[in-house]
Amino acid sequence: MTETAQPTHACTTFEAIQSLLTSTRLLVEPTQRVVFDTLPAEVRHVAGFHLGWWDADGGNKPAGGGKAIRPVMTLTCARAAGGPAHAAISAAVAVELVHDFSLLHDDIMDSDPTRRHRPAAWAAFGVPRALLTGDALLVSALQLVNSGTAGEVLRAAVLELCAGQAHDLAFEHRVDVRLPECLRMAEQKTGALFGAACELGALSVTDDLPVAGWYRQFGRQLGIAFQLIDDVLGIWGCESVTGKPVYSDLRSRKKSLPVVAALTSGTAAGRELAALYARTDALTEDELSDAAGLVESAGGRAWAEAEAARRRHHALDVLGTANPDPSAADDLRALADSITTRVR
Repeated sequence: MTETAQPTHACTTFEAIQSLLTSTRLLVEPTQRVVFDTLPAEVRHVAGFHLGWWDADGGNKPAGGGKAIRPVMTLTCARAAGGPAHAAISAAVAVELVHDFSLLHDDIMDSDPTRRHRPAAWAAFGVPRALLTGDALLVSALQLVNSGTAGEVLRAAVLELCAGQAHDLAFEHRVDVRLPECLRMAEQKTGALFGAACELGALSVTDDLPVAGWYRQFGRQLGIAFQLIDDVLGIWGCESVTGKPVYSDLRSRKKSLPVVAALTSGTAAGRELAALYARTDALTEDELSDAAGLVESAGGRAWAEAEAARRRHHALDVLGTANPDPSAADDLRALADSITTRVR
């Protein structure tokens, strides 16, 4: 790998951020494909479909894959900590494998039939094959980063992610979910892997554990901001952009962060929303639109967007403490901005 292949440009525009994401995918995909070549054929087929490399029949009809946000954080944090991006490629691939494992399982647990503008893996291949594929990707990730402090970091993040998902599922059957525990769930489910992605990037180029810890905290705060905006998009995002039906989270009565903020607001709109959520029958399109309006009227959307901005500000304060390389720091700041203003 040559130094010229590293994503080293400062990201100050949307086009530059897209270029950074693209260059990251070019860096990590060869290693991803090497890992995938070790998988059993049936599992590899589902995994490649999930990543958008081919269609359900295995034909060469690639579709848009993931955004590669976590790998780009890993590579950019390696640069920020004073090393080359390519030193963190294995860590970046491992983080993305864990992320894809979680998506494959989450789509099953949430009964989400679509992912990235086409059928989710379980909808295309059945639940058993999708589960096995997720399991195989997790094993591959833990094999890729399995020794020393880095291995401990990745394993701890996976366990925390699983705990967050368990809490998310438990919230579906509770009427008394409070905002602090919902934020804690988001930190576990999303912040933990963001934090690990950044920490592993730093650990790929430095043995300074306190510095790596600053990158972990930066990532965790940014991950919470990411989840807050993701939850906003789960209600108000455009289907043609997000790849999921409008009001998808409301349709499944998901207790996302804006919803919990609304339900616990003490407002008339919050109480009306609670009555809708207490029903067991399917909500009509008009009722879903009304529910979205109630979340907004109760302040749920405004709170989520403001909290995302606050977490972003906190993350950048922590980043400054790590004394990062200036060029890489510019990229991380721009990525933080894009995460809190994104439309998908």
